[in-house]
Amino acid sequence: MAEQATRLRDFHDAALIVVDVQNDFCPGGSLAVPEGDQVVPVINKLAPLFPVVVATQDWHPPNHCSFRAQGGPWPPHCVQGSPGAELHPQLDRSHIVAYVKKGTRPEKDAYSGFEGTDDSGNPLAELLRQRGIKKVYVTGLATDYCVRATVLDALKEGFEVHAVADGMRAVNVKPGDGERALEEMRAAGAVVENSDAILAAAHDAPAPTARV
Repeated sequence: MAEQATRLRDFHDAALIVVDVQNDFCPGGSLAVPEGDQVVPVINKLAPLFPVVVATQDWHPPNHCSFRAQGGPWPPHCVQGSPGAELHPQLDRSHIVAYVKKGTRPEKDAYSGFEGTDDSGNPLAELLRQRGIKKVYVTGLATDYCVRATVLDALKEGFEVHAVADGMRAVNVKPGDGERALEEMRAAGAVVENSDAILAAAHDAPAPTARV
């Protein structure tokens, strides 16, 4: 059960991380997550609360090691420059201040957003610290893979972490994988909650000033 907020929150040192909300992970994509596109309205409602919103993207070369033709577990997906690698068209980009790409090298897989960098080579943790971020709220796809890895790495990096349960969806290769991932996040120290609790806690809070 998602944990509920009990008091107003200050978001001035908080960031929203949007993990891999890309066309290939949404219905019709090559590696579609069931109901993957349903995270988009949740993310769009949350984004205006945060001074920093970062979007991560799988950004694979055509011969990436995670693809079945190279012995990996997945069909080709999110190939660099392809329509499938683009963010979902209904995702509001107006609040996004940084884009982090991961899995860019053929020989190295990367699930966590903290394994990626922006176009200048800055890793996600550094981007957040440069902007004074101490708390992260994590959404996206998929709960049991890249979201899970991003949440766990954010905790290792010392951030306070909130996992937005209704702002993510799971692959569920094995039934219950998504729920087990949420339990693992909670056990590691993340707050697991729904967007309604976050929005309620933000009521009457000062509007954030974007930090680019």
